[in-house]
Amino acid sequence: MSQPETAICPLSIVPVRREADDRAEQVTQWLLGETADLLEQGPKWARLRFHHDGYEGWVDNKQMALTHDLPDPKPVRSIEQFVHIATPSGTMIVPFGAVLPSYSAGRFHIAGERLSFPGRTTAQPNGTAVMRLLALKDQWLNTPYLWGGRSPFGVDCSGLTQMLYLVGGVRLPRDAWQQAETGKAVEELRRAVTGDLAFFNNDAGRVVHVGIVLENHGILHASGRVRIDRLDEEGIFNEAEQRHTHRLCGIRRVV
Repeated sequence: MSQPETAICPLSIVPVRREADDRAEQVTQWLLGETADLLEQGPKWARLRFHHDGYEGWVDNKQMALTHDLPDPKPVRSIEQFVHIATPSGTMIVPFGAVLPSYSAGRFHIAGERLSFPGRTTAQPNGTAVMRLLALKDQWLNTPYLWGGRSPFGVDCSGLTQMLYLVGGVRLPRDAWQQAETGKAVEELRRAVTGDLAFFNNDAGRVVHVGIVLENHGILHASGRVRIDRLDEEGIFNEAEQRHTHRLCGIRRVV
């Protein structure tokens, strides 16, 4: 069997649909410079499998490009909330987590163009994955919740955890229930440490939410917006509403 062709995202943020239809549910987003296997392609839509997490979905053909370059196993990503850069066709936004192919000395190459990037990147690692996500978490605060979102313009709960760990060099699956199957179980909340992932379920016992454990009984998560709330044995306690909003069902240590 021949190897699938490789696609690359040439735009800032591309919606990925559950089905090949503009009206279909957005299940995730594809960021500038990220790559994927091209599984099938029709006149308007392509089904892709993304290299960073193995997720599959449909992308409009006009919002992807093919590349002969091999995917970088350790790609350089932006760690700025967003940066405007100049391209031959006009200004483009580079969001947090975008990949900068062939990055060197503030320049990268994509879709046949050599572009300048003036911001901070993962090219010079600084501390552990947990140290990095703690240093970057504040720029995500108040980001609006968006189903399937992975950017500072809109993010869902598992998109937030995935992106903060991704820039620390740790790849997590896309959805909360998948992330709940990674790492090692932490049996009790009192044994949790900063950077652990806390999971929450619904009445049917299905994992539907995830957040990052912080010090002083805090949790960073996306619910309405990215926020920090209090975490206890019962779950997430919202001080403003004076109630628990999510029921704790497990904690995992992924690093």
